Amino acid sequence: MDDGDAIQRGVSYPRGVLINVVYELLILGSLPVSVLSSNDSTSSRASKCENPPVIFNFGDSNSDTGGLVAGLGFNILPPNGRTFFQKPTGRFCDGRLIIDFLGDSVGTTFLNPYLDSTASTFSNGVNFAISGSSTLPKDVPFSLHIQLMQFLHFKGRSIELASTGNSLHFVHHDGFRIGVYVIDIGQNDLSDSFAKNLSLAQVVESIPSVILEIKNAVQALYAEGGRKFWIHNTGPLGCLPKKLSSAQKLPGDVDQHGCLSSYNAAAMSFNKALLHLCQDLKSAMPDATIVYVDIYSIKFDLIINSAEYGFSNPLMACCGFGGPPYNYNSKMFCGQPGSQVCSEGSKYISWDGIHYTEAANRIIATKILSGAFSTPNVSFDSFCN
Repeated sequence: MDDGDAIQRGVSYPRGVLINVVYELLILGSLPVSVLSSNDSTSSRASKCENPPVIFNFGDSNSDTGGLVAGLGFNILPPNGRTFFQKPTGRFCDGRLIIDFLGDSVGTTFLNPYLDSTASTFSNGVNFAISGSSTLPKDVPFSLHIQLMQFLHFKGRSIELASTGNSLHFVHHDGFRIGVYVIDIGQNDLSDSFAKNLSLAQVVESIPSVILEIKNAVQALYAEGGRKFWIHNTGPLGCLPKKLSSAQKLPGDVDQHGCLSSYNAAAMSFNKALLHLCQDLKSAMPDATIVYVDIYSIKFDLIINSAEYGFSNPLMACCGFGGPPYNYNSKMFCGQPGSQVCSEGSKYISWDGIHYTEAANRIIATKILSGAFSTPNVSFDSFCN
């Protein structure tokens, strides 16, 4: 999610108060004993792998499977979750996210959020992603740095439990070594910069600092034994209904497809820097698999060729307020009284003006799984052990 919109959906906290109140929850108190005895509510699915890989996911609302709800008690209302789950699940979507489809491709059950104290098991991996997350500033919830600290605590606690023979519901030591580390973050950093009324040139100047935080995270995970990294670039921000409805449009900034050129240019600059980072990391870590995934190209193709995929109104949200052309209003989010929702989400690319529908996510995931948009040309299901 971008611009901290998830935070706007609930109670607002002063930054200093928020840090003090939730620090223990975020870092120190996230693995209660109750997690060992709760019932598994996720549905089991046939595994395509004899030994599905453990997945550790880091990111923002594009891959948040309930972290914001569990961590701060935010209430995500219907019609979120209406297609696959038939109820809200903490995802800003009408159904499944890309990370859900990737996990399914290797026979892994849905990832539980790290902050969910009622989760039954973390043996298949952990989702540290939380809506509103960015890389900077690094010392506030729910930055990439904080997510990394959570991982370190989780790993230490899991190994401690393993030494006592009480690790059935947690990741075993080998799982950290052979697991897949997924990183999908950076969108909010770009959005936050534009929200400060920075010029495109100024936004681009801020990108190296964001890339450095991602580099630090990968190096830290590598030092902890991680060897398989799956890193998504960011999508075409300038095609999001939220941006189109609220951003100040400068003359000539809207391209032939109706998207904001400046936002997309910033995204492409970020993606270029991220690709170079992945290549540099591979040179420095020759024993690691580091895969860069071009999400931007997949999503942009989906938008500009929407009719070929069976979608209509590619720049309009299915769930929101205001009607055409964007059906987005920053004061009335999807699910709030008075908001409007389309009858067929499968005809829309955008779910709520910021996030994609399950129908779009399914197509995006299918293209990811082809390996054609990966550098090197690797498919996610190649991580089957």
